[in-house]
Amino acid sequence: MTDTDKPQTYFKTKLGSMVLGDALDVMAKWKASSIDLIVTSPPFGLVRKKDYGNKAANEYVEWFKQFGEEFKRVLKDDGSLVIDIGGSWIPGQPTRSLYHFKLLIMLCDELGFNLAQEFYWWNPSKLPTPAEWVNIRRVRVKDAVNCVWWLSPTPWPKASNRRILQPYSPSMRVLLKNGYQAKKRPSGHDISTKFSIDNGAAIPPNLLAVANTESNSYYLRYCKEQGLKPHPARFPAEVPEFFIRMLSDKSDKVLDPFAGSCVTGEVCERLKRKWTCVELVEEYLQGAKGRFMNGQVTKVKNGEGKDKDPVEDSSNYYRIPRTGILWNGQDEGSLVEDGGQARPSKTKSDEES
Repeated sequence: MTDTDKPQTYFKTKLGSMVLGDALDVMAKWKASSIDLIVTSPPFGLVRKKDYGNKAANEYVEWFKQFGEEFKRVLKDDGSLVIDIGGSWIPGQPTRSLYHFKLLIMLCDELGFNLAQEFYWWNPSKLPTPAEWVNIRRVRVKDAVNCVWWLSPTPWPKASNRRILQPYSPSMRVLLKNGYQAKKRPSGHDISTKFSIDNGAAIPPNLLAVANTESNSYYLRYCKEQGLKPHPARFPAEVPEFFIRMLSDKSDKVLDPFAGSCVTGEVCERLKRKWTCVELVEEYLQGAKGRFMNGQVTKVKNGEGKDKDPVEDSSNYYRIPRTGILWNGQDEGSLVEDGGQARPSKTKSDEES
């Protein structure tokens, strides 16, 4: 699109529509307090320029502010704004940009949003990046977590964690089976007899463990068949679904202003929410149509076989090793005095590998 092009409806279903255009132009025509939920994963403020278009970290907050002002205007007072945003590294050194934290502060201090809660999306399948600091110089660990800011115009947005409960852990199930003696913990927390009541499921934490491993979905097959380039930065459906379930009702209006391949719209279609997905790049919307062309939207798979209990199926659980699991007293060697500033020379074992 060019700057002179007006937004146009690109594809419609009974519940929602994809719009080709700039979200600022689209929202400018909407009434104030007309949207229940905004869920989006905007272009990140990364060091490298991406095909889908992204602002540099040092320009990001000022660029995003204009969107934040419109978000605040179109959101209902009890609505929510959910932003999935990854961190960035300062060019040429192993230190982190603060742009996504500055974004959060701007949205709260300047535009009047409230931080309802911060979430962290852990992608267990994330590759060890940045390779220079993680694989070569070995002075950082891999960056595998995105921040997800849940914001709202009011301190009291509508929400319910009863819609996103998760199974009890094995240790909790043992406790419920064998009983628990009410007592005060060394930390000072007083654990009452109510702790041993079986409520059927557990309240989840603010850590979302979702692997981004989509490789053979209908969307990808559709793009391949049509000769289209898939959007390179899709978030898995489970991420927006978590918040759409918790923060909206059926028939509520949901907006994704940086829609990409329209994952948010696909989830809303399945959950019976009204939706609008706005995207600047037409090719991404061409591929996004594939999410709605097979008669029904893709459902999240819970367990691989019909005869499997999704709670008992271990493939539905991600695990992370306990810190220190390999700390067995072996010689650690000495730390490099320059903090990894000099690139290590290749060893014979490096060359062989």
